[in-house]
Amino acid sequence: MGVIVVRLEQPGKPVVVLDHDLILRLEATLKALPKDAAGMVLASASERVFVAGADLKTISEWDDRQLDAYLALGERVFGMIAWLPYPTAAAINGAALGGGLELAMHCDGLIASPPALRDGQPGKPYPVGLPEAGLGLCPGWGGTNLLPARIDPAEAIKKTATGQTMLFPDAEKAGLFDRIAPSQDQLIATAMNWVVERRGRKWERTGEPLKWNGRPDCAAKVLTALDQVAIDLPKTDAAKAVNEAVNVGLTRGWKAAVESERKSLVKLRHTPAAKTALAAFFAKK
Repeated sequence: MGVIVVRLEQPGKPVVVLDHDLILRLEATLKALPKDAAGMVLASASERVFVAGADLKTISEWDDRQLDAYLALGERVFGMIAWLPYPTAAAINGAALGGGLELAMHCDGLIASPPALRDGQPGKPYPVGLPEAGLGLCPGWGGTNLLPARIDPAEAIKKTATGQTMLFPDAEKAGLFDRIAPSQDQLIATAMNWVVERRGRKWERTGEPLKWNGRPDCAAKVLTALDQVAIDLPKTDAAKAVNEAVNVGLTRGWKAAVESERKSLVKLRHTPAAKTALAAFFAKK
């Protein structure tokens, strides 16, 4: 069997958002994937974004128990990708923010395309990153422990703690992507080729993403980076939560790190900083 392409879609909505229903549909799809495929490419049906992020309405309005369950559901479903017995890649065609980037980073490889052309001219660069701290929040699906394994760890920790995102050219320069497609039209084919090139390798899955802070080839670098930047991180609740989650990942493992994020996010959305930022976000929207 060949490479399977899974497309995230939300008919009637302008962009893809990881709401409860979409995560459940993704779970059903992942459960139905055959075990003898050559690989899997995760793509978006949206022309504008890969995934815009988690559902901020859910984060803002659901009670603590419901929000915790929503985050735990995403953790479990995204983790299913890390158990697939073949190589996986995310095909990033546009903005990949917050939970959208976290979902992508659960795949083995990140394959991106330049912005789509507009009237024959290069399109506006799209953003990529973890902006949660800018809303007084923190990542909830492993981002604190995923991004430092894909770009310079010190820069990753600082960006996550401040909510600073990157535009496509900066993300490319930072080394975030494993391959760049020549154009958006060739993105899926490029991602499929990347997967096929790794088909002959032995894939021993542990339930953890292929690239995260706790892997032996990464942990020492992340620890050094954390020591370097910790004193300069903002004195905000969000930055403290990011710092704690990175520490937990290094000392107690992947599951503990994601649990740390989840508990922090549930608490942070009650803080004045988060309430003010979320209210401004929804008013602007």
